[in-house]
Amino acid sequence: MADYKTYELGDFVLQSGDKIQQAFIAYKTYGDASNPAIIYPTWFSGSISDNEWLIGDDKALSPQRFFIIVPALFGNGQSSSPSNTPRDPSRPFPNVTTHDNITAQHQLVTKGLGVSHARCILGWSMGAAETYQWLTQFPDFSDLGVPFCGSAKTSLHNQVFLEGVKSALLAAKGTSSAGSRAGETTSPQQYRNWTKEESASGLKALGRVYAGWGSSQAFYREKLYETALGYKSLEDFMTNFWETWALSKDPENMLTMLHTWQAGDCSDQEPYKGDFELAMRSIKAKTLVLPGKTDLYFPPEDSEYEVKCMSDGIGKCIPFPSIWGHWAGGPGISVKDLEWLDTKLKAFLADGSW
Repeated sequence: MADYKTYELGDFVLQSGDKIQQAFIAYKTYGDASNPAIIYPTWFSGSISDNEWLIGDDKALSPQRFFIIVPALFGNGQSSSPSNTPRDPSRPFPNVTTHDNITAQHQLVTKGLGVSHARCILGWSMGAAETYQWLTQFPDFSDLGVPFCGSAKTSLHNQVFLEGVKSALLAAKGTSSAGSRAGETTSPQQYRNWTKEESASGLKALGRVYAGWGSSQAFYREKLYETALGYKSLEDFMTNFWETWALSKDPENMLTMLHTWQAGDCSDQEPYKGDFELAMRSIKAKTLVLPGKTDLYFPPEDSEYEVKCMSDGIGKCIPFPSIWGHWAGGPGISVKDLEWLDTKLKAFLADGSW
């Protein structure tokens, strides 16, 4: 039995004009609804339980003090996804944007849970993109925002990285990427589903491509996969960490979330009309931006520019002082970095201090 709930959205119209039939969003709450609300969305490929490393009575995200809401991304296998949504098997799942996700999350939070205001919205990786989307799509909804190891707009370099991930996956199926923010080279009318062999081969390849980006050069140089994580060798790490992670996923779910990530841009909505600087300047919540010092696809320079574009006194950028790369921010693997993050969050949630 699932340890989360779902909220029915009906036939959910997307930014593209397409729709997800009988859509639903999965979520879980922690703490009493009378407490100040915290919205903590999931990340790329992550399930709701994968967010729990940051929640606990002794942590900043304490259910004793806050009503914590964890909504799941479309495509993660718990909210509406290719793997759990009845559809024509000869056609791919519709493209979903971060804007679509936050529209659904807002419906869940306000109509489903009766929350009209949040103390804080925060998230890691794609959860950071969702945080930025919340802060720009509903700028009066939250007092505070903490996007960590993520971005308000997916950079061109990040899109290139994701093209490598997507292409490795699709190659196993005998197809290729039609380009960033696009699907396969085949037309929707020629689409077919995956065989078990194609799925396994493609997901293994995806995991190995991802391995070169999730952790930093210094992480590998110092062999933290052995000394900190206990793997016997580089190949042991590649096989039993990265391939195992990838093989636990559904290829079509991953492609859905890859599109969401590639198309990420919180200025791609009214009233900003693509003006990124205006979108950043329109953020009203006090925002603590925490990039990873050695993150290969969300570098601190990008976060510094985001904060620079915010109004005076709204944003502060403080990088994780870590060689764990993107994984400094989650999901709780680096104990030292978790302690650093938790300390920052405790101070920020208490009184908004940096």
